[in-house]
Amino acid sequence: MKSILVVSSEEETFSKIRSCFPSTHRITQSADKQGALGMLSEKRYDLVFIDITILDDSLQADGYNSALQLFWQMYPSIEIIVMAPQEMIREAVKAVKAGASNYVTYPIDREEVKLVAENIRELKVTQSELEYLRDKFWDTDWLDIIETKNPVMKDVYEKVRCVAPTKSTVLLSGETGTGKSVIARLIHRHSNRRENQFISVHCGAIPDTLVESELFGHEKGAFTGAVRRKLGKFEIASGGTIFLDEIGTVTPSAQIKLLQVLQDGTFQRVGGEEILEANVRVIAATNADLQKMCDEERFRKDLYYRLNVFPIEIPPLRERIEDIPRLVNEFLKKMNRVNKKEIRGIAPQVAEAFRQYPWPGNIRELENLVERACILETSSLLTPESFPSELFESRIPPVSSTADSSLTLAQARRKGLEEMEKGYLEALLSRNRGKIKESAALAGVSTRQLHKLMAKYSLHKEDFK
Repeated sequence: MKSILVVSSEEETFSKIRSCFPSTHRITQSADKQGALGMLSEKRYDLVFIDITILDDSLQADGYNSALQLFWQMYPSIEIIVMAPQEMIREAVKAVKAGASNYVTYPIDREEVKLVAENIRELKVTQSELEYLRDKFWDTDWLDIIETKNPVMKDVYEKVRCVAPTKSTVLLSGETGTGKSVIARLIHRHSNRRENQFISVHCGAIPDTLVESELFGHEKGAFTGAVRRKLGKFEIASGGTIFLDEIGTVTPSAQIKLLQVLQDGTFQRVGGEEILEANVRVIAATNADLQKMCDEERFRKDLYYRLNVFPIEIPPLRERIEDIPRLVNEFLKKMNRVNKKEIRGIAPQVAEAFRQYPWPGNIRELENLVERACILETSSLLTPESFPSELFESRIPPVSSTADSSLTLAQARRKGLEEMEKGYLEALLSRNRGKIKESAALAGVSTRQLHKLMAKYSLHKEDFK
């Protein structure tokens, strides 16, 4: 930790902190928050000492979390130490609870500063050693994927680490665009089947009449148009992993055959009598509530129980906003290679808009917006001019004070999400004058998925033209 930024208007404070570290350390001062953020945009710092009153200037409804996020958006690994007078220790503690590394009190004491800095250094060394031991399990190519500051996502990756080497069926749940297919590939890549096929099947994109044929194959003459034998995905994936995305959309007859595969490990081609062995690991994914579908008799309960052996729920992007800077950096690396550009980051206004936006399309929507901006951008930073204006007008809607308290928390959350989702679709369709293809592309979903969502909320494209 040889690069330190002191955010304080007091020259004496800067001098005292500078005296605590060797001359080989780079120690810089900024008198205010904006100056500090500007310096962070140009150079990397390991440690930031910031006056509590300067941090207070950034406070919003969620307290110190927002103020600290401004720094983490620049460098997610930066360590922040708050400086506060004795009468504001309670505020300093709040900042630490929001994620700051520690605090020191005025007047600045050299020994206290040295002790706090050394504790942080030792903690980082310990964390690095633990992460090294943990990361020995992960393939090097996947280390960037599993990097996260979000505790829920850390739990997701820990579950992946536990289940990957087993044969157990995994059920991934989460909203559209949260990265369920990436998690499925992560499981396969770290399983004992990694050298064999990974077959991904988007069940929602297959016509109902062809689902069984696609999954299990068919014999010649099994139906009109079956001019030759066709191998199904379960045969092709033999020895490997099959990923069934949008499992809730499969037909009742296909559900019966899937149940047979999971119970007995066997299946038959459509129109065939030969019993085939299914030597395959099943990972399924859904953005629907399968339990609710079972209660409504739209999905077989026995199949649900067979699929739900090891459930993993993936949080939406709006619940892991601390990961947005890292995701953006990954997308920028990819876009720079494709478009032969050298865009190194995003403007502070864009970073703040990203933090406020509800992300109904989740990670897929974020990637689409970054890709579009990279094409339009002419500078080295992604500026607001390269993004849709609606991004900067969006705010997460406040919880209604008239919420129905007779509902359970899960029901109230689902109702609120549905209201937000419907409002988003209405705004999206209005903006694109009911054009399905353009609306689906901006939302980061397929046209089939958009049609299903529109049907869910009784929306018609004709009403938006």
